[in-house]
Amino acid sequence: MVRRVRTDVPWLDPQAQRAWRSLQMMQGRLTSALARQLSAESELSLQDYVVLVALTDTPEGRVRPFALAEGLGWERSRVSHHIARMADRGLVRKERCPTDRRGAFVAVTDRGRQAIESAAPGHVASVRRLFVDVLDAAQLDAIATASERVLEKLAELEGVDARAGAGAGAAAGAAEKARGRE
Repeated sequence: MVRRVRTDVPWLDPQAQRAWRSLQMMQGRLTSALARQLSAESELSLQDYVVLVALTDTPEGRVRPFALAEGLGWERSRVSHHIARMADRGLVRKERCPTDRRGAFVAVTDRGRQAIESAAPGHVASVRRLFVDVLDAAQLDAIATASERVLEKLAELEGVDARAGAGAGAAAGAAEKARGRE
């Protein structure tokens, strides 16, 4: 089957192109830098960290896998595979759901809590050094406002709750703040 190329889409003007490419470059480079920092200073990958933040952000330290997938913006199969690897390392465990015989929870273990508590100070220092401290308050507000607007649009298109669509970033910020690490 041959796909038709759309010819009715207007190209990005210089301002839009600059914003889009800068966002892509910044996000990619920040993700790489934060992943390298975590790998060098802890036993966690960036993906492990994001999962543990989402779990420790809840009072019970556990979340249903489908809710974790939605909150992180990951496919369910990706969550399932990643949770299995984390469980093998003792960072999380699966628990039965008492109200749904077929359902389960993903729960943080004591080892998982220790791992994130150990990794968080270095991670937050890197986030500050590479992002927060480089920008002034107005720039931080502008980025947050723009990000929230795009996330709302994505959530609308995907049919999910916009707060969940904020994914790990919102969960990470809330968890860091709750722990007094911001």
